[in-house]
Amino acid sequence: MDIQGRRSILCPNCRRLISTDETSCPHCGLSRPGSRWRNNLWTGNFFSSHQLVRTIIFINAGMFVLSLIIAPSSAGFSMNPLNFLSPGSRSLLLLGATGRIPIDQFDRWWTLLSASYLHGSILHILFNMMAFSQIAPLIVHEYGASRTLAIYTLSGIGGYVLSYFAGTAVTLGASAAVCGLIGAALYYGRSRGGQFGQLVYRQVSGWVIGLFIFGFLFPGIDNWAHGGGLLTGILAGFVLGYQERQPERLLHKTVGNLCVIATALTLVYAVGTSFLIIFRVGLG
Repeated sequence: MDIQGRRSILCPNCRRLISTDETSCPHCGLSRPGSRWRNNLWTGNFFSSHQLVRTIIFINAGMFVLSLIIAPSSAGFSMNPLNFLSPGSRSLLLLGATGRIPIDQFDRWWTLLSASYLHGSILHILFNMMAFSQIAPLIVHEYGASRTLAIYTLSGIGGYVLSYFAGTAVTLGASAAVCGLIGAALYYGRSRGGQFGQLVYRQVSGWVIGLFIFGFLFPGIDNWAHGGGLLTGILAGFVLGYQERQPERLLHKTVGNLCVIATALTLVYAVGTSFLIIFRVGLG
């Protein structure tokens, strides 16, 4: 066996082949890449760039199916496309819809995170996941998987915090988080400049204009959450930086993994408490 080959590893950050003797990665600058603690789960990524988009879509779809199983709306199976396959309000409140009522009356602050994974109808989730699948690959490519996770999670929370202070009674949906990705794309295009940056900025600006026109024309759209998510995404893009200016580092992976853990714990808690409440009511 080649001795030199046994002394080579993949950098935990950029995944390029380097020597274990390197004091820092010559490609991304990570210090002590050969250290064992840098190769554990915490400093790696829970999801690769290729898995991330698919995983978020699957989680949203799973929560939607679960909300239908727990309590479908009485109008959920009508032929009206706006109401077709709609979960009941009881189901959505149990699983973590947010707003003034869940937070003020039931102290459910954790719903600021869970609400991004709930949807009120089949059209609602289809529209949001189509938008997500269009914008997310760009953000993953330019920011990396960890920063994309952080932007998505923080933008959802930021959007619903603004919506809460605006007085929205009950709200939900992935659109605040998706708007955060759009905000990060706006910052990237404006900051990067050049022909490609200008192209990204112009295209995404058109999405923003269309999004808010749509929000004001149709009732029931939470424009406060959209605006809050967009602003949070711009701020997160600025603070975290993108790959061309700052390669993904340990801090970015730590923030991304914390967002994964917080989301997982919140959704498990939401599902667990929902079935516990249903079980108790059923016994009663």
